[in-house]
Amino acid sequence: MNKSKSIDNVLLFIVFALLVFGLVMISSAGVAYSKTRFDSPYFFFKKQLFGVGVGLILLFIFQKINYHFWKKISLPFFAASLLCLVLVFVEGLGSKIYGASRWLQLGPLSFQPSEMLKLSLIIYLAAWLESRGERIRDFFEGFIPFISIIAIISFLLLKQPDMGTLGVLILVAISIYFVSGSRISHIFLMMGGGFMALFAMIKFESYRMDRLMVFLHPETDPKGIGYQINQALLALGSGGLLGVGLGHSLQKFNYLPEPVGDSIFAIIGEELGFVGAIALLLLFLFFTLRGLKIAKHAPDVFSRLLAVGIVSWIFFQAFINIAAISGVIPLTGVPLPFISYGGTSIAFLLTGVGILLNISKHSSAN
Repeated sequence: MNKSKSIDNVLLFIVFALLVFGLVMISSAGVAYSKTRFDSPYFFFKKQLFGVGVGLILLFIFQKINYHFWKKISLPFFAASLLCLVLVFVEGLGSKIYGASRWLQLGPLSFQPSEMLKLSLIIYLAAWLESRGERIRDFFEGFIPFISIIAIISFLLLKQPDMGTLGVLILVAISIYFVSGSRISHIFLMMGGGFMALFAMIKFESYRMDRLMVFLHPETDPKGIGYQINQALLALGSGGLLGVGLGHSLQKFNYLPEPVGDSIFAIIGEELGFVGAIALLLLFLFFTLRGLKIAKHAPDVFSRLLAVGIVSWIFFQAFINIAAISGVIPLTGVPLPFISYGGTSIAFLLTGVGILLNISKHSSAN
């Protein structure tokens, strides 16, 4: 096997392009929001630039660390993530924003444990599924333990509540489970149970039912529960083919909620138009294809599952964010990878990319 020490530079270039794209859009989309909240038009841009800098340092460090290291710490890393998810409910440690308990407050710093969970779950599942081998096809030794892991994280994320992150993690977990050689019948059984659980969660939580109603009928209560999706669709529609021009969005001026966060794709569509939106979609598509190529040529089962997990994490999170803002699926609180504002998110995303790049060094196609 060729043990070349060169990383996948094409993948690295795509990630850099996404980061630059994100910084440019946060600089534009956050001007009014930053001025209103912090009396500084580039507050969000400066914070994100710092986060990207920290993330790139992490990427540089972890692309040098052999991926086998993560197998050794998979269990304690996952356990630490679960502990942090529990701590968000502890008074004095967790902070509640917009009715959701998703952040740990560590002095002046805030930390979102669910971002840590995404990476730790991928690593843990890759190590655990590899250790199971052929037993993963067994109902009691493979399927039941796998479902138990999903049930634990589901309980903690629904308690916050954070349906968007849970949706991403379930899709990522199923992807890794499928590639590990599990039975298709088990996957269909899990999906059937998941749809029934989703129906029950929507039925018994009024705000989830409201989101579903707005998805089915966007014209419903445009100044209330339908406000965000209507403003997002207005922004996307205003962009047309080429957009109104970088920096010339109207929706970012305190009309569209979270213009630097979950809603940033709407600002991209408004300012850069259909062409700009498609360019971003192509970057995510190229990242996914390049990442899957690394997974295909990975040297062992653990690295293959790990690569698939990291790639599917970024792909599904991007898909869910863009689909929700475009009105294709109900709204969720999922950030757009590499683009949306968020220091915790960018740090763990770039850590994941660093791991993927290290796997690429050992790729049989390298």
